[in-house]
Amino acid sequence: MEASADQPWYLRKNEDGNVFGPLAFEQLARWAATAQIAPHDSVSTDQETWIKAPMLDSLGMDWIVEVTSESFYGPTALGAVQEFIRLGEIDNDTFVINACDGTRCRVREMSGLLEASDAPEIDRPLAANEAFSLGPASSRISISSSERIRELEEALRELRHALARSEARCQELEAQARASAPLPPGL
Repeated sequence: MEASADQPWYLRKNEDGNVFGPLAFEQLARWAATAQIAPHDSVSTDQETWIKAPMLDSLGMDWIVEVTSESFYGPTALGAVQEFIRLGEIDNDTFVINACDGTRCRVREMSGLLEASDAPEIDRPLAANEAFSLGPASSRISISSSERIRELEEALRELRHALARSEARCQELEAQARASAPLPPGL
């Protein structure tokens, strides 16, 4: 499926199944650039054949955000990365991976790319006839509290286990050192 400006497009949200459209490709691209299209959402031109939005190359959803060392969000567009920064969901120390070439860098190292991104300005007041163009709500990068607690508890268990192994090994080495140390004369 290729992007065509002269055909209607539809967006189906994975979260609730809502379908938006018909709409111009330019509108779909604006939604991708402002984090209104999530990685698992689907797009179609006929509402019968759907593909995951990131598979449509012309949407530019080529970036994966490393939320934690074990949690990732994406692929998403550069404009969405800007939106997540604006919302405070990520910062300049967050890693971002280019899904096309595998390069990994911090957000602060992408300033030229982010400035060159053609994400539309969304903080301006909207005219009455622009209300529909807002479309779906912006996606958010989030990890449920229970999932994050589970991850942290597992990491703590692993650290405690590693500490116990290290302490046991230290005791073994101390015992070996005592056993191989020469006895002082006269004992």
